[in-house]
Amino acid sequence: MTESSKKRLHAIVEGTVQGVGFRMFVVRLATELGILGWVRNTWDGNVEVVAEGEESKLNRLLAGLKVGPRAAFVTNVRCEWLPATGEFPDFRIRYTV
Repeated sequence: MTESSKKRLHAIVEGTVQGVGFRMFVVRLATELGILGWVRNTWDGNVEVVAEGEESKLNRLLAGLKVGPRAAFVTNVRCEWLPATGEFPDFRIRYTV
Protein backbone atom coordinates (compact mmCIF):
# COMPACT_ATOMS: atom_id res chain seq x y z
CA MET A 1 0.00 0.00 0.00
CA THR A 2 1.42 3.36 -0.96
CA GLU A 3 1.42 6.38 1.33
CA SER A 4 -0.94 8.15 -1.08
CA SER A 5 -3.60 5.47 -0.55
CA LYS A 6 -3.48 5.94 3.21
CA LYS A 7 -5.37 8.57 5.18
CA ARG A 8 -5.00 10.45 8.44
CA LEU A 9 -7.78 10.64 11.00
CA HIS A 10 -7.67 13.43 13.59
CA ALA A 11 -10.32 12.89 16.27
CA ILE A 12 -11.36 14.54 19.52
CA VAL A 13 -13.34 12.23 21.79
CA GLU A 14 -15.63 13.98 24.28
CA GLY A 15 -17.40 12.67 27.37
CA THR A 16 -16.16 10.66 30.34
CA VAL A 17 -12.98 9.57 28.61
CA GLN A 18 -10.16 10.30 31.08
CA GLY A 19 -9.32 8.04 34.01
CA VAL A 20 -11.17 5.10 32.43
CA GLY A 21 -8.39 3.40 30.42
CA PHE A 22 -9.36 5.11 27.17
CA ARG A 23 -5.83 5.72 25.92
CA MET A 24 -4.76 2.09 26.46
CA PHE A 25 -7.98 0.97 24.76
CA VAL A 26 -7.05 3.08 21.71
CA VAL A 27 -3.45 1.79 21.69
CA ARG A 28 -4.63 -1.83 21.76
CA LEU A 29 -7.23 -1.30 19.02
CA ALA A 30 -4.87 0.67 16.77
CA THR A 31 -2.12 -1.92 17.21
CA GLU A 32 -4.52 -4.76 16.34
CA LEU A 33 -5.56 -2.86 13.20
CA GLY A 34 -1.99 -1.99 12.16
CA ILE A 35 -2.63 1.75 12.49
CA LEU A 36 0.17 4.22 13.30
CA GLY A 37 -0.07 7.47 15.28
CA TRP A 38 -0.78 8.59 18.83
CA VAL A 39 -3.40 9.27 21.51
CA ARG A 40 -3.33 11.72 24.41
CA ASN A 41 -5.50 13.37 27.03
CA THR A 42 -6.24 17.06 26.52
CA TRP A 43 -6.40 19.73 29.22
CA ASP A 44 -10.15 20.15 28.70
CA GLY A 45 -10.97 16.55 29.62
CA ASN A 46 -11.14 15.07 26.12
CA VAL A 47 -8.96 12.53 24.33
CA GLU A 48 -7.18 13.43 21.07
CA VAL A 49 -6.24 10.82 18.47
CA VAL A 50 -4.09 11.17 15.35
CA ALA A 51 -4.00 7.96 13.34
CA GLU A 52 -2.79 6.93 9.89
CA GLY A 53 -3.56 3.86 7.84
CA GLU A 54 -5.96 2.34 5.36
CA GLU A 55 -9.33 4.11 5.37
CA SER A 56 -11.25 0.91 6.16
CA LYS A 57 -9.09 0.30 9.24
CA LEU A 58 -9.39 3.93 10.33
CA ASN A 59 -13.17 3.61 10.08
CA ARG A 60 -12.98 0.59 12.40
CA LEU A 61 -10.88 2.63 14.82
CA LEU A 62 -13.39 5.49 14.60
CA ALA A 63 -16.23 3.08 15.42
CA GLY A 64 -14.25 1.99 18.49
CA LEU A 65 -13.67 5.60 19.56
CA LYS A 66 -17.43 6.17 19.55
CA VAL A 67 -17.87 3.39 22.12
CA GLY A 68 -14.62 3.28 24.10
CA PRO A 69 -13.79 0.93 26.97
CA ARG A 70 -16.47 -0.27 29.37
CA ALA A 71 -16.00 2.53 31.95
CA ALA A 72 -16.10 5.33 29.35
CA PHE A 73 -19.14 7.36 28.32
CA VAL A 74 -18.56 8.93 24.92
CA THR A 75 -20.87 11.85 24.13
CA ASN A 76 -19.31 13.02 20.84
CA VAL A 77 -16.43 12.36 18.45
CA ARG A 78 -15.31 15.26 16.28
CA CYS A 79 -13.12 14.15 13.41
CA GLU A 80 -11.46 15.35 10.26
CA TRP A 81 -9.82 13.41 7.44
CA LEU A 82 -6.46 14.52 6.08
CA PRO A 83 -3.75 13.12 3.80
CA ALA A 84 -1.33 10.75 5.54
CA THR A 85 2.21 12.01 6.15
CA GLY A 86 3.87 8.68 6.96
CA GLU A 87 5.66 10.23 9.96
CA PHE A 88 4.73 7.65 12.63
CA PRO A 89 6.80 4.51 13.37
CA ASP A 90 4.17 2.98 15.68
CA PHE A 91 1.11 3.87 17.78
CA ARG A 92 1.76 5.27 21.24
CA ILE A 93 0.48 7.39 24.09
CA ARG A 94 1.65 11.00 24.06
CA TYR A 95 1.47 13.03 27.21
CA THR A 96 -0.27 16.37 27.44
CA VAL A 97 2.18 19.26 27.30
